[in-house]
Amino acid sequence: MRILLVNPNSTASMTAKIADAARAVAAPGTEIVAATVTTAPASIESRSDESRALSGLLDTVLSHADTIDATVVACFDDPGISALRELTYGPVVAICEAACQVASVLSARYSVVTTVPRAVNVISENLLQYGLDRKCLSVRSAQIPVLALETAEASAAERIRAEIRCAMEEDGAEAIVLGCAGMANLAIDLSHEFQIPVIDGVVVAVKQAESLVTCGLTTSKSGTFAPLQNAPLPA
Repeated sequence: MRILLVNPNSTASMTAKIADAARAVAAPGTEIVAATVTTAPASIESRSDESRALSGLLDTVLSHADTIDATVVACFDDPGISALRELTYGPVVAICEAACQVASVLSARYSVVTTVPRAVNVISENLLQYGLDRKCLSVRSAQIPVLALETAEASAAERIRAEIRCAMEEDGAEAIVLGCAGMANLAIDLSHEFQIPVIDGVVVAVKQAESLVTCGLTTSKSGTFAPLQNAPLPA
């Protein structure tokens, strides 16, 4: 099985970090194919960043479409998910959607801790669209730039810890979803520290993708994600 793990921003060090996290949990026989959208902004922190990244994201996924079984989009804003499901046949898994689904299974009430304040509304709107908002108590910003997770990891991690404490004490969160792919390396230690599930979307999305492929499931092509007239059917 080959899973494409695509980083929609152009920061190669972040791609390497999320690829390491994905490979650490991948089953024997699963190959993680990591790709960076080199034409995108260095980080995605706004709707305009997301829009600028979208064309390169679609092109990157389509360039691998014939050789992979599933795609994981490793950005917590879940950019381009519907378009990619329309354009490809294998499962396309979004890390925010996957992580919050898992949080809903593992807890009755959870919170999301993300990076910049501007991301809060984007994530909240996505959860409403997915129907995953009911159990989400709060979406909290640690007020750190995305790239601080690469350049100032220790101080960024402490701000994330502070927001987790607030989510637990003020909101009553029973689980935490880390709201950025660049936090992938923090989840295990934070789970041990706070003694509640701290969920990284990259690893749960990879395992979800593996499960869907193993079950022989592909994206529905009836209705919403029906193939385009000029798109070839899979062999």
